[in-house]
Amino acid sequence: MSSTATEAPASVGTRIRELRQARGISARALAAALDISPSAVSQIERGVLQPSVSRLIAITDALGVPLVAAFDPASGRPSEPVGPSGFTLQRAGQSADIVLDSGVSFRRLTPGTSPGVDYFESIYPPGASAHGADGLFHHEGYEVGTVVAGELTIDFETERVVLRAGDAISYPCSVPHRLHNAGDVDAVAHWLIVHA
Repeated sequence: MSSTATEAPASVGTRIRELRQARGISARALAAALDISPSAVSQIERGVLQPSVSRLIAITDALGVPLVAAFDPASGRPSEPVGPSGFTLQRAGQSADIVLDSGVSFRRLTPGTSPGVDYFESIYPPGASAHGADGLFHHEGYEVGTVVAGELTIDFETERVVLRAGDAISYPCSVPHRLHNAGDVDAVAHWLIVHA
């Protein structure tokens, strides 16, 4: 990982605090919505604790913002097209990774804003999970994912799906699920979450 990736965890907490304050939500109210202690919210915001993937999604859902808002302060602002054709451009290296609990990293792939859509890359190191060892989670939206490298396992309530490089999956995010890497190399996947 680049030095940007190692600096990013503290900025995730800072960004969560900025989003919470901008919406006029107290740390205590956010904690109640997440069913965690206000101290845990404070520790996440100060970068003492890194949220898991499922916790970060729960936080952005509770704040009423897309997941991408936790990546980039500019995510809520409209992007100015850079060319006469009206396109938005993001050059390599312009989007920093954020590293979450258990070493899972996320990188925003969307250049500029894409209302109603989150598009990002996730890297799950061997043994890493989006949510505790046995817990399933759900969130808002509809998810489409493609594994680019390695092997990623998705547990649903009654079945398990193992995805390998080139495999793709889609499902409503309201279906309880858990993503984890049971392999011995990094699992890399690209995800599109569409919000209704």
